[in-house]
Amino acid sequence: MQQSKDNFSAQADAYFKFRPTYPQALYTFLFNLLGERKAAWDSGTGNGQVAAVLAGEFEQVFATDISKAQLQKATQKKNIRYAESRAEASGLPSHSINLITVAQAIHWFEHDAFYKEVRRVAKPGAWVAAWGYGLVDISPELNPVVADFYHNTVGPYWDGERRHIDLAYREIPFPFQEVNVP
Repeated sequence: MQQSKDNFSAQADAYFKFRPTYPQALYTFLFNLLGERKAAWDSGTGNGQVAAVLAGEFEQVFATDISKAQLQKATQKKNIRYAESRAEASGLPSHSINLITVAQAIHWFEHDAFYKEVRRVAKPGAWVAAWGYGLVDISPELNPVVADFYHNTVGPYWDGERRHIDLAYREIPFPFQEVNVP
């Protein structure tokens, strides 16, 4: 396995403060797909913002990340267990998870190894949900300024994996049945 990139430990405080949140409609859609809600795994949890929402619906939430600094900033709830681990080796029991989530992180993973881990930990009928966010849409006047800054000023400094965000994850292999999300 390749060495995991940890691009977020150095700025864990800022990441916690400024990371965008996800709409409740996304979570409602996911929760409506599920039957049993015993255990969820938020892989690449970062500061635990998704894990905190999952904690309101599941008996137990496992949240993993490679960044100890990110995990130290994570939202604490009684039913969330945080662990420092790679997505490809969660340490979770086999066939124990009803929902696996990956928010703005799957582009960093070693996909084949991660999917092997997903198959190992997923209960029959489990769901896997991966999502991310692109550039903010502000206004017709500001959008070109943001796009220029993104592509021309900081663009040359992005890691190669960032292209998956720009492509809305269309090029990331996903060996499971896909469901259209409203």
